[in-house]
Amino acid sequence: MMLLCTGGTVIEELEKVSGEKSLLEKELSDLKKKYKDRETELQTLKLYLFLCLFPVQTTLGDRESEISCLKDTIHSGEMERRQLHNTIQELKGNIRVFCRVRPLVDGGLSEHIQLPVGNKRIRLVRREKSHTGGPDTQKNFTFNFDRVFGPQASQHEVFEEISPLVQSALDGYNVCVFAYGQTGSGKTFTMEGSGEDGELSGIIPKAQENIFNKAEKLGEQGWEFTFTASFMEVYNETLRDLLFTGKKRPNHLIKRQADKVTITNLKYVKVSNKDQVLGLIKTANQNRATAETSRNERSSRSHFVFQMEIQGVNVGRGIQHNSTLCLVDLAGSERMEDLAGVDERIPEMTAINKSLSQLATVINALAKKEKHIPYRDSILTDLLQGCLCGNGKTLMIVNIAPEPDSLVATLNSLRFASRVNSCVIRPTTDNK
Repeated sequence: MMLLCTGGTVIEELEKVSGEKSLLEKELSDLKKKYKDRETELQTLKLYLFLCLFPVQTTLGDRESEISCLKDTIHSGEMERRQLHNTIQELKGNIRVFCRVRPLVDGGLSEHIQLPVGNKRIRLVRREKSHTGGPDTQKNFTFNFDRVFGPQASQHEVFEEISPLVQSALDGYNVCVFAYGQTGSGKTFTMEGSGEDGELSGIIPKAQENIFNKAEKLGEQGWEFTFTASFMEVYNETLRDLLFTGKKRPNHLIKRQADKVTITNLKYVKVSNKDQVLGLIKTANQNRATAETSRNERSSRSHFVFQMEIQGVNVGRGIQHNSTLCLVDLAGSERMEDLAGVDERIPEMTAINKSLSQLATVINALAKKEKHIPYRDSILTDLLQGCLCGNGKTLMIVNIAPEPDSLVATLNSLRFASRVNSCVIRPTTDNK
């Protein structure tokens, strides 16, 4: 009886466990189904997210590819612009001459200076009295230049013609712009102007504004520029640092390595904007040698030389170039009567005229394509050698005074400028 009871209890227990197992199996089956459903939902969500994000990823990839292609196109365009710009400058001539006529003090018109139709010709009229009692004779001297600016030309008009050369300096070519002419013909006004900014500012301040603006735009294409300025004068055939602030002036020597010229003991200042350069110009002008002559109450007794060394680097493209922008206000050519009997000015006049004469000698040698060019016979021409040869680009602005008593000096200046204009520089092959 007990066995039956026990057996019955066991059977009941087995039936109970079996029932619970069935319930658990059903729950497990339900859970597996739910898991499968959730897994399906997850895969669906993953697919949905992939399908949603794929266009974005593709778009981002496309955009990056487009940006890269655009950068390549811009760079190729910039290099092509440089090449075309340089070709145009070389076709115009690596040595060019502009002529600028200073206005008369009273604002009238000069009787012996004529500007025929166009902007590239100037005519000088010299009337000579007859020694035989006959009618006076008239001689006409006509000169052709790359550009002629009349008395009414503004500072802006002059610089507009020069700005392409400033671009060449930024592109890696040595550039020199210098003003030539007799004392009182307006050279300093052309180069420096009257005031730092505005319509009356000259080539030097305008060039600084131009070059820093263009450098900033090129920065958007990956270019980084370093600018180093120096100011000096050639006084009595010696170099003087116009930024020197000490008591005992050091000696300076010109050293040349390849196309680069360095001056020993010269103060070089890194600059990053126009205002810094203008501040240095003030200091340089305060230190420059000047004196009164019969033609100018503050005549320059030296050649004023401003140099800016430019280093351009494009790291992303593996490109680097170096160049020098040289802006020169030459001392005026003079005669004994210009000195008003001041004997101490005679050595200065002799040194000024000698260096200008040597400049003429170098120009003539270049025009005749002589094998030996005597650059080192003068400090001035030694300084300018990098711009007068090879791929250098030089612009001479001959300034002339319209007064009748300046006729002889004006004729001499125009004759010299005409010889410069006939000079041709043979460009050298490079990779710029």
